[in-house]
Amino acid sequence: MARRWVLNGVLIGALAFGGLSAAPTPAHARDYAAPRTGADGATGTVAVAHLPREAVETLNLIAAGGPYPYGKDGIVFGNYERLLPPHRRGYYHEYTVPTPRARTRGARRIVCGGPLRRTDNCYYSDDHYRSFNRIVE
Repeated sequence: MARRWVLNGVLIGALAFGGLSAAPTPAHARDYAAPRTGADGATGTVAVAHLPREAVETLNLIAAGGPYPYGKDGIVFGNYERLLPPHRRGYYHEYTVPTPRARTRGARRIVCGGPLRRTDNCYYSDDHYRSFNRIVE
């Protein structure tokens, strides 16, 4: 019994001081103190010309103010993962990018910051907010 306590203490101490690698932390339990990606919060950029056709159509709908095909389009995006540059709540809005042959909304989204209908500060995610690329002309 005493040996088990010693072993547990050694493992806990090693983990606390970086002596052993721990398993990856689940996304919902990560430290949200700072962005984990590039300087502007996104992982990179993507040109409009390289977006899927559905994403370009979604950008056009955003610029026109709708109508949007999904009820959740245009809702506030919380940026809880802190992958995008920090702003006050309500700054970012999310929009669905339809996925061909998907039975649900799929994983593709565009998140835009600033006033509605503005598309010069938008980010594309094809993995349901795990990563973002800033959309550039």
